[in-house]
Formats: sequence, C-alpha cells, structure tokens
Amino acid sequence: MKNVLSLILISFALILSGQKHNVAKKKTVTKTVSARTNPDLVKVNDSIPALIPHKINGKFGFVNQKGKTIIKPEYSNVGFFTEDCNLLNSPNPKVKKFGSSKYASVRLNGQDFRINQAGIRVYQFKKTDLGQCTPEFKAQLFHAYVMNHAYGIIEDSKFENPVDYRQFTIYPQYDYLHILEGDDLKNPMIIASYKNKFGVIDINNKVVIPFEYSDIKRNFSWKLARLFEVTKDGKNYYYVDSNNIRY
Repeated sequence: MKNVLSLILISFALILSGQKHNVAKKKTVTKTVSARTNPDLVKVNDSIPALIPHKINGKFGFVNQKGKTIIKPEYSNVGFFTEDCNLLNSPNPKVKKFGSSKYASVRLNGQDFRINQAGIRVYQFKKTDLGQCTPEFKAQLFHAYVMNHAYGIIEDSKFENPVDYRQFTIYPQYDYLHILEGDDLKNPMIIASYKNKFGVIDINNKVVIPFEYSDIKRNFSWKLARLFEVTKDGKNYYYVDSNNIRY
C-alpha cells in the first residue's frame, strides 16, 4: 500500500513539474497595433497639404487632394493647416499646442477659431493668449527689373550694366513679373504676365504654369502650401500645384 501511495505521489509531482516546464517555455506575445491612417487624408502629392481651402457659394471649407469635401464650407475665411506663431509663443501654456500645423485658422460670424483636421473648432482666439512673433527676414537674391516698359529679372550681386544683356538673369520680355516669397531663395517661383495672360516661370525662364489665367494672386500660398491661387474669369479663384493640377 505504501509503495502504491509513493508511486501516486511521484506521478503527481512529475505532472506538476511538466506543467511548470511548459509554462516556462511559453513566451509572452505582444501585439503591436499601428495607428490607422485616415483614408481621407492620404496624400496624392506629398509636397502640398492633405487639406486644401475650397470655396463654394461664397463660403470656405476644405477638400482633400482628391477633391472630396472633408470640412463643410461654412466659414467667411480660412487659412491653411500651418503654424500660428502667436499661439506658439503664447504666455498661456495651455493653448500653445493649438499653434501647431495640426490646426488651421478659420473665421465664423466675425470670430476667429482654430480647427483640427476633423473640422472641430477646438480653440477660439483671445487677445490675452497671443504672444509675439519674431520676424524672419530673408533678403531676396533676385529682383524684377524694368527696361523699355518690359520686365526681366536680375541677380543683385551680379548685375551692374543694363547695356550688357548677359548680366540679366531673364532679359526683359514680360508685361509684368513678381517673385513669390518661398523657402528656396536660389530657385524662386515667379508670377509672369504675357499678352494679358498670367502664368508662372522659374529663374531659368522655364514655364511652370502655362499662360492661361486672367490672374494669379501674389500671396503666401506658395510659401505655405506650394500652391498657386489662380482664376480664369477674374472672379472664381482656386488652387493649382506646380503641375497645374486643380484642387
């Protein structure tokens, strides 16, 4: 009887030992869950914003790069999803985050707000929250030059004698030229007018945007979003990228 009891106890001990051994062999598996990308914000063109201001019936909203309305048009004015230096430098630490490029400034009924990419108004501007922006000045390397009622481009550091045509970066031949502010001073985009039509050229006089528009705005859309604000009828403006694709 004692032998049988001993055998039973030994077998039970072996079973427990095996179970502990199997448990020890098991590895903890940790699943990594990646954040899902909103399909409406997937970019076709990486050089421009995912959301672009769009005007319908006198009101502004936002469309994605495929032209789908993401934020309904209800605002009297909107900006791009870009940084706001006044909020980034706010004396109120709680509102500094709203100065990041995750948000855009909009105006509704005379009041200014910051909205997120879902179109939710997350912050209303208050004068006491606004900090001081440090102005950043970068001197242009090139300037428009008028000769015989025609516009050309000169590089300030190299230009001395207008009689020598070789000193012109672009010899005067246009009705009008305006160098847009941008991040690349050596390769600026230039709004040009020729035979009553507007287009965009580069510093090598290569046509970037064809001369098919009645106007192109001289604003910061190129600097902020690498977009040009254009119109063909002088009333309805919209954005095109450097490939002349409309948004």
